[in-house]
Amino acid sequence: MPKNFKEELLFTAVMAGLMVLVMAGYNIALADGFSHHFIREVLTGYPLALVVAAICDLGIIGPGVKYIFFHFIINDYMKKKQIRIALTISVMMVAGMVTLMSLFGMVVTQNFGDNALLTYLHTWIFNLFMALPLQLLIVGPIARAILGAVQKRTAPAENLAPKSVED
Repeated sequence: MPKNFKEELLFTAVMAGLMVLVMAGYNIALADGFSHHFIREVLTGYPLALVVAAICDLGIIGPGVKYIFFHFIINDYMKKKQIRIALTISVMMVAGMVTLMSLFGMVVTQNFGDNALLTYLHTWIFNLFMALPLQLLIVGPIARAILGAVQKRTAPAENLAPKSVED
């Protein structure tokens, strides 16, 4: 888990960067198949989707999920192992991000179909079925490994820093 804002930014950059890239490719493949424009379409939409995902993550979903989790869900069983907390927060984050990013994708592509609500529900379900295992099995472990490596590298420097003494 990130311990400060700098680590939160790194973790979000890795997590959102990988999730947006794969999910953009997934949605384009679902809509258009693997045409000769596939890579160009993914890379063209990637920057805007990444910015929107980062804003949603850091400004809306992340704070909301953490508030709900730490005020209403966490219990002694979860506190025994850090991974339980990480996985629960991850599942909640995926649900929230899929909710917002599915809407974003529909707006950007102007894909509302005959019935916008049914199109949204279809998009949401298909995105959830891809995003949840992607996050739990691939992207989450990669992001936690990178964060852990950074925390190990910076830990000796933090231990060597002079401690302030309060009178």
